[in-house]
Amino acid sequence: MKILVITDLYPIKSDEKFTPKTIQNFVQGWEKLGHEVRVIKPNFLLNSFIRKKPFYKSGFYGNVENINYFLPFLGDIKKKIKTEFEPDKIIAHMPSGIIFANCLGLDFVAGVHVSDLEVLTNPLYSIYFKTELEKAYKNSRKIACRSEVIKNKFLKLYPEFEDKTFVCYSGISCPIVKREWNRDRKIRVLVCANLIKRKNVDKVIKECENLDVELTIIGEGKEFEHLRGMSEKPIFTGWLEHEKVLEKMREADIFSLPSVNETFGMVYLEAMASGCITVCSENDGAAGIIKNGKNGFFWKDGIIGEIINSDNQNEILNSAYYTIFNYTSDKACLNYLKNL
Repeated sequence: MKILVITDLYPIKSDEKFTPKTIQNFVQGWEKLGHEVRVIKPNFLLNSFIRKKPFYKSGFYGNVENINYFLPFLGDIKKKIKTEFEPDKIIAHMPSGIIFANCLGLDFVAGVHVSDLEVLTNPLYSIYFKTELEKAYKNSRKIACRSEVIKNKFLKLYPEFEDKTFVCYSGISCPIVKREWNRDRKIRVLVCANLIKRKNVDKVIKECENLDVELTIIGEGKEFEHLRGMSEKPIFTGWLEHEKVLEKMREADIFSLPSVNETFGMVYLEAMASGCITVCSENDGAAGIIKNGKNGFFWKDGIIGEIINSDNQNEILNSAYYTIFNYTSDKACLNYLKNL
């Protein structure tokens, strides 16, 4: 099958620290399954400037065509497209990608992220983007929500689209490790995130302050200095390569990230696969996969102490181990295509 992916959420270079690789993972997974994939990255320059995304000239970067637009896809946008490709399926993600795909007048699938919900509910976007996005959803062949949580929130806004909406969860490609709880050492708590306010890393620091635990925080971001000044307990590693992050996860006992407005959060799946008891926010991100008190926990004040003092850690770890086999990269890629 020939697949065209349209999205501005795509790294041009491998060293882009803060560009999620979610859609890239799908592309690589589909290629691994034998499909031919091309990517168009429509870049509305003002939006990129506001979001402080890396800037690249229009042109080809491997199988990705980056196309810069000064205006939000007005006029004949096809004139700038150089990609010569006749796809069987068009998959568009993020508001810019979905609006762009709709302007092409072709059948496409719309992938819904937290960013879409922001556009649909924030009055700042009501003049142009919300209207255009609603038109695109109506014209789309299918609507792929990035998590069960996002699907539920989206259908509360637009219940008329229920029949063509499905969940396109992500999957891991890292090793799945089976571990048991180690009571013979100091408990190791791990955080890995872009250090910005909505990740709520400060809550984990406060939680661990009076516990006999070792706290490690992986990441960089605007909140780094503030977080570092909160306590002497955390070990801050800064940004680490992916393999180093996985090593730290396999050394940790608890992974906790009470982030909000999370599209999905691959990091939670990777933590579960690495043998950590994993904590996420309720009704956000990975909450559709993590079942509170079954294969992980939802964040609340005191939760880390409760986990440490309970006697069912191995039950949680065992349940998480078997859960994660349903969320491998191959299964996620096949699930996505099956729903098309």
